[in-house]
Amino acid sequence: MHNELLRAYGEQNWWPAKTPFEVILGAYLTQNTSWKAVERSLENLRAAGALTVHGLRAIPIGKLRRLIRPSGFIVRKGPALKAFVKMLDKEFGGSLDAMAAMPTEALRTRLLELPGVGPETADAILLYALGRAVPMADEYLRRIAERHELIDLPAGRKRISYDQLADLTRRTFAGDPAESRAQLFNEFHALTVAVGKARCGRTARCEGCPLERDREAHSS
Repeated sequence: MHNELLRAYGEQNWWPAKTPFEVILGAYLTQNTSWKAVERSLENLRAAGALTVHGLRAIPIGKLRRLIRPSGFIVRKGPALKAFVKMLDKEFGGSLDAMAAMPTEALRTRLLELPGVGPETADAILLYALGRAVPMADEYLRRIAERHELIDLPAGRKRISYDQLADLTRRTFAGDPAESRAQLFNEFHALTVAVGKARCGRTARCEGCPLERDREAHSS
């Protein structure tokens, strides 16, 4: 699937951001909203000088909420961003480099303890901001996995869990060299988003999809 999608869509060059901190902000803001909305919020933050640790630290919470309004859920997302900076200041001297020196599993656990951070957000930060070989999963991958019968659901289960999806990606690329896995996880997630937006929404549009032959093989 990775190879078929790469041939169809080309390299995606994710994450679309100028700095690791901007990736982290985007990972928070993209929850339950479109990337276009996130881009508007990031532009607001950039114009206000708040796309840095110092800038976000200094901006009042009320103003922060107004700036990120395009992304929605401002009552939750604003304090969550402030909580991240507070953790960074208290535990890592305000340094992303110091945070990045923490072992992956320990850092993932710490991120998951923060308000507003679930597995997908934590993994996005680890993979796209810090370059860790951590697989990501999302709704697009869930639809692909279910429609292409990549995972057998246990009796009584109607949905694939996040951990199942992430482990599916992890096992898929387990035979590749360790030094290349972060890039493979990066590209595969971006490609599943590309095909998801184009073909695998709530209603599948399989005709002409790069993965059409695979699904036909399962259904035949």
